[in-house]
Order: sequence, then C-alpha cells, then structure tokens
Amino acid sequence: MPDSLKMQIQEDVKNAMRAREKQKLGTLRLMMSELKRREVDERIELTDQDVLAILEKMLKQRKDSLRQYSDAGREDLAAQEQFEIDLIGKYLPEPLSPDAVVALIEGVVAELGATDMSAMGRVMGQLKPQLQGRADMAEVGLLVKQRLSGS
Repeated sequence: MPDSLKMQIQEDVKNAMRAREKQKLGTLRLMMSELKRREVDERIELTDQDVLAILEKMLKQRKDSLRQYSDAGREDLAAQEQFEIDLIGKYLPEPLSPDAVVALIEGVVAELGATDMSAMGRVMGQLKPQLQGRADMAEVGLLVKQRLSGS
C-alpha cells in the first residue's frame, strides 16, 4: 500500500491509464502536475500536509469555477468541474462537522488562554494542522475571529 498521499495519486494515475478512464486520468494528471510544479519551484519533497494544502487550493478553485459556469448556464463545463471536485475530494480526509470545528476552536482558545484578537495567529497556528483538509480554513478563520472578538 502506498505510504503517502502523493504515492497514492501516482498509483491511481497508473490504474486510470490501464483502465482507459480518460476523464479520471486527466484530472489525476492535473493534480500530479501541480504537485510536481510545487516541488520543482520550491526544491522540496512534499509532505502529506503540503499535498493536502495543494489539493484544498485546487478544490477551492474548482468550486469557484463551478459557480461561475453554473451562473453562465455552461452545464457542460460545470459537469467537468463537478467531476474534478468529486475526484479531488476523495483524497482529502473526512470533513469535520461544524459542531466539531467549533469544539476544536473552543478547546484551542481555552488551552492558549486566548481572550482577544491579538491571539488570532497563535490560535490559527494550533488549529491548522488539526483541520487541514477537513474544514474550510477561511470559514475557520471567521469563526475564530468571531470567538475572539466576543461576537
């Protein structure tokens, strides 16, 4: 069994090639090219955390495109974006429920003794590794901001 997320994606590329799954193969190759581009640009070996961050970014881009295509009535393009969203989503961990996210935020705020906005960076720093790939970090940021500003 592959021991990293990147290796799993590479393995799935090979399987899609063998099965002649053209649409799936195209999306998997897009994912791999983005991972390789980041490795080459930054001269690093990606960790699973890095891969999750890249996949999350790709997912967000596709959700934005899906909304634009749907609004423009381009169902053919929207269908492709939805396919890519579904496929990329399979590599991300199970999303946490909103209640679980709030509970994690409360736990970190209490643990750090955070009482105001000056602690925002420390709270987000603690939360990010726990929530990477499992929650929308922009939404988490808003929740933390609300919690620390007392609203």
